Amino acid sequence: MHIHILGICGTFMGGIAVLARQAGHTVSGSDENVYPPMSTQLEEQGITLNVGYKPENIPADVDQVVVGNVMSRGNPALEFVMNRNIPYTSGPQWLAEHVLKDRWVLAVAGTHGKTTTSSMLAWILQYAGMEPGFLIGGVPGNFSLSARFGNEPFFVVEADEYDTAFFDKRSKFVHYRPRTVILNNLEFDHADIFDNLDAIKKQFHHLVRTVPGRGLLVVNGSDENLKDVLQKGCWSQREEFSLDGKQWSISDCSDDGKSFNVCLEGRIEGSIQWDMHGSHNRLNALAAIAAARHAGVPVSHGCDAMAEFKGIKRRMEIRGVVRGITIYDDFAHHPTAIEETLAAMQEVAQGGRVLAVLEPRSNTMRMGVHQESLINSLQGADKIYLYQPAGMDWALDEIAKQSGKPAQVFDVIEEIIRKICAEAQEGDQVIIMSNGGFESIHTKLLSALEN
Repeated sequence: MHIHILGICGTFMGGIAVLARQAGHTVSGSDENVYPPMSTQLEEQGITLNVGYKPENIPADVDQVVVGNVMSRGNPALEFVMNRNIPYTSGPQWLAEHVLKDRWVLAVAGTHGKTTTSSMLAWILQYAGMEPGFLIGGVPGNFSLSARFGNEPFFVVEADEYDTAFFDKRSKFVHYRPRTVILNNLEFDHADIFDNLDAIKKQFHHLVRTVPGRGLLVVNGSDENLKDVLQKGCWSQREEFSLDGKQWSISDCSDDGKSFNVCLEGRIEGSIQWDMHGSHNRLNALAAIAAARHAGVPVSHGCDAMAEFKGIKRRMEIRGVVRGITIYDDFAHHPTAIEETLAAMQEVAQGGRVLAVLEPRSNTMRMGVHQESLINSLQGADKIYLYQPAGMDWALDEIAKQSGKPAQVFDVIEEIIRKICAEAQEGDQVIIMSNGGFESIHTKLLSALEN
């Protein structure tokens, strides 16, 4: 079968392309932005890429078109497909029908931590010799790709609450029919598609409804919004995790967060020694270990796997060290994720300075939905550098004035680089946060520091 994917260079749709190719299909795709690293990954898999959504980029012998959720009516390629009556479907629906059917699906949902927790879970199963398939919204350090068909029956999927396609406004995760589900947390996000928090809770409950009675929900026991979701009805087994809860919890955590015990109902079941930081990552590990246990992996084995977990690209990823100044790249773009990332950076710094650079790029952030909580989320840094992108609906200057830590606003990337070069000193940790490319500021900053 020849499958053509519209929006192929997005993380999710790129993963669909890899899975389709590994399943033996001929795969091609179109996107407006075709550039590394996704383009390189896809081409290495033998996938043909076309730049732009031109009707002529759709192969004449195509059997089915998979439509990414970036596509909307009026797009020339999409209109061509519909007018020619070419069979089309969404990415989540294709995944459900061609990959997840008859498999033990382990889904990881939540506003934050999906990519990290999915990567941890896939690695634990891999460490146990299960050779799982997976589709993750990032590139795990323990694997070379963001997606893999894997061996049956286990498949780990990052379960996103974003909408499915222009013709299907349900959340992606309602298609997956998981047997094991991690619910990490739930906050208001994606203001471009959800009117309010209750709308997101409704979609999460749709997910809960799809889990069989013998399935398992691994739930953050400290999250009040998840409690609201489960009060609407829960028909599956349930286990809760939290830092100091009654079921899954941790104990004896070191000051730098690099060692702690994993406890189940007050009993120490295993110990973790690793290079990760932050309470959010310790919670992610707890959830992954609990979910893997449901699939048959002993807790002690999951703890051993975490000792060899290599993290994920763009999650506190070290991009370089110059003159004792360390530059990190991180995907954080929601106030809670920003706060957690900076708390983890303080564990890394061990008394040194943390310099935070933020590009508020997400649709929700650009709309000003989190305007009031943003500056508070940045107070874990010693110095704050805010980038004002063009076209944002509100100005950052007002919140910068409210900061208890030195905060400056810039509208030119080069000015941020010059300021950091003037102020950074040996031992500083510079964390750059954005859910986009941020005009390659990481590489430019490292080059400027070297000079």
